[in-house]
Amino acid sequence: MIQIRISHTADGDISGFTMQGHAQFADKGKDIVCAGVSAVAFGSLNAVIALTPIEPEITIEEDGFLNCSLPQPLGGEGNKQVQLLLEGMIVSLQTIEREYPEFVKIKLI
Repeated sequence: MIQIRISHTADGDISGFTMQGHAQFADKGKDIVCAGVSAVAFGSLNAVIALTPIEPEITIEEDGFLNCSLPQPLGGEGNKQVQLLLEGMIVSLQTIEREYPEFVKIKLI
């Protein structure tokens, strides 16, 4: 199962997220759940890096682990842009979770 934890600040802004595990929906290379989650996460991170002045701290490991931490405190227009992009990521991930609840679990903290 892919477990996703989305962290928020006391003000409710997204401060980062962690993804770990494998969906195990299908064999490696044919797992559409894993591919979908990965595409959403990496596409969102690429958008943050390319379209905003914010540089997230990213850790990737081969065992299916991804961690993204945003520098704190964030403010201004850059923060608004990052929040919108990451909220879009959450909506997309929640759509996958609704379709494949036994393979993806999202926790908002």
